[in-house]
Amino acid sequence: MEFFTSLETLLTIQKPQEKCAAFKTFYKAYVAGECIMQHSHEAEIFAEPSYVGFCTLVSPTVVLKRRKLSTLRGKVIFLHAIAHIEYSAIDLAIDAAYRFKNLPKAYYDDFLSIAFDEVRHFEMLETLLHEFGSFYSDLPVHDSLFESCMRTLELIERMAVVPRYLEANGLDVTPMMIEKLNQLKDDVDAKKIIKVLEIILEEECGHVSKGDRWFKYSCDEVNKPYDIYFNIIEKHFPGSFPRKKDLNIKARQEAGFSCGELKKMNAQSKCS
Repeated sequence: MEFFTSLETLLTIQKPQEKCAAFKTFYKAYVAGECIMQHSHEAEIFAEPSYVGFCTLVSPTVVLKRRKLSTLRGKVIFLHAIAHIEYSAIDLAIDAAYRFKNLPKAYYDDFLSIAFDEVRHFEMLETLLHEFGSFYSDLPVHDSLFESCMRTLELIERMAVVPRYLEANGLDVTPMMIEKLNQLKDDVDAKKIIKVLEIILEEECGHVSKGDRWFKYSCDEVNKPYDIYFNIIEKHFPGSFPRKKDLNIKARQEAGFSCGELKKMNAQSKCS
């Protein structure tokens, strides 16, 4: 089994059940040492996300807005949005392993383990969607994460944008989601969602940490200072920093952000 061509095939599979099953088979073979890496393989630049033939694609501005989480409809809209993020994250992690060649084996280990986690996260969320009478692709989705992926075709930019910006934002937002759901004290369905979100939050911190490791590795390789991170984020997401909203200081520091970085993101950050 050739490593990069196998990943390319995985990236083009549209249906979630097929992609998740195929990835698990591939990952088992990889862990068993049954993959051969041909680093001369040229990576494709994909014109559209794999889910384009499976989901209804719309602009982020017209995606259904979150409703009250106390209603079943509100929970479905919320869960579907999170499921789409996690499904997109499967491809982002696979693409990180597929696109960048001649890196230490630990790099590929890290991003395939992230993809394995994202598969599990997606499957947990889709199970809940089924319990609530829905399914992934039942609602329209946007392709913002895919676009971020295809805009960052250099390792240093990919590591800055995907793990250290997009996933790190989840470290800030997920606790707030959990807190809102905790306010629905006797809501059994809310408790089910909380359980899944807590798993995602804990493992997402590890994902950001792995991205932080390889961001710093890529900076060292091209002799760039770590604070180039802010230039990269400003290039792709102008005006992102400084922020008014609170950061999850504890989780971000565990994931590798320095106190100096956190204060630059939000001057009110209380860290040491």
